[in-house]
Amino acid sequence: MSSQPQITPKAIHGWKTILKGAWPTIRILLSIALLWKATSGIDWHALLESEIKMRPLWFLAALGCMMLAFVCGGYRWGKFMEAVGFPRRIHSYIGLYFAGGLVNQGLPSTIGGDSYRAISATHLTSSGKFAEEKKLDEELHRSIDLDHATPKLRLSFAMVLLDRFVGLAGNNLLGGVGLILGGAILATWGKNLGYLVISGMVLAGLLVAFGLIWKPTQTFLQNLLGRFQMSNAIPGIRLAFSWPMNIVQATFAICIHFLTILSLLFCLKAYGVDAPIEALMIGLPALSLLLMLPISISGWGLREATLSSVLALWGVNPSITVLASISYGAITVISVLPGAYFLLKRK
Repeated sequence: MSSQPQITPKAIHGWKTILKGAWPTIRILLSIALLWKATSGIDWHALLESEIKMRPLWFLAALGCMMLAFVCGGYRWGKFMEAVGFPRRIHSYIGLYFAGGLVNQGLPSTIGGDSYRAISATHLTSSGKFAEEKKLDEELHRSIDLDHATPKLRLSFAMVLLDRFVGLAGNNLLGGVGLILGGAILATWGKNLGYLVISGMVLAGLLVAFGLIWKPTQTFLQNLLGRFQMSNAIPGIRLAFSWPMNIVQATFAICIHFLTILSLLFCLKAYGVDAPIEALMIGLPALSLLLMLPISISGWGLREATLSSVLALWGVNPSITVLASISYGAITVISVLPGAYFLLKRK
């Protein structure tokens, strides 16, 4: 007989519970470690002696671009929500988008920003107020099991996912353009990778658009959504991926991400650095993909380490990049502060 201890399902569940509870602390520690790593190589004395010519007005331009990006993102999500039958309150969805962005900046919460806006939107009324606020508070303070959630809540989460997916497509397309323009600096195959990314995204978009008009795939999609009681999601999917709306959505998504790139560019200009736009079109989309991994708080530390490494290939001083990246992060936090109104509105 074996004397080795057996791992029971109860023990595994216990470890998962411990890890889940400790993960926010781990993310904070990882962010601090990455930020320390990014700033440890800065010679602050030499940097101060270099007499950086600060131009604060560029920070205002960066803030304007970032806030406009959030407004446009909220508008896109709001149109998806309206398309599937939620109240026609586009400015309320923009407000919830800002609130979700504020939650994502590290506010103590049991849910993420995307979950916050998905749950809150299900209680939004045509007058702009929240119905069943007590139930809303309960939903915001407990884990949501979508398998047992109401069809309306599942539909709201589906539209948030759809919004994220369209945003990811725009991010990848912009990154592909950046690789075409400046990928040769990264590697000999960098430019070819850009063409591959663009071709793959265009092909995927055409296939999805064709699938929405081909009868067999239409029937399959309707049956699939019907199984989850989300047949109302079809108008939102068509708004995102049908021809020629997919061209409009891709262009709009690219413009939103380009606004964030301009925000970073203006932060660099505030420190007197004129960074090549193609470098930012490579670095920031790549960073957005990295930020999908929940290993830091709102990208702090990971952003500074990644951007300083990428921009160094174009001769940009890593120390300046770190300062500009920290400023970019601070501007992101400031830009979503209007979301505090919606967070406090229910209190």
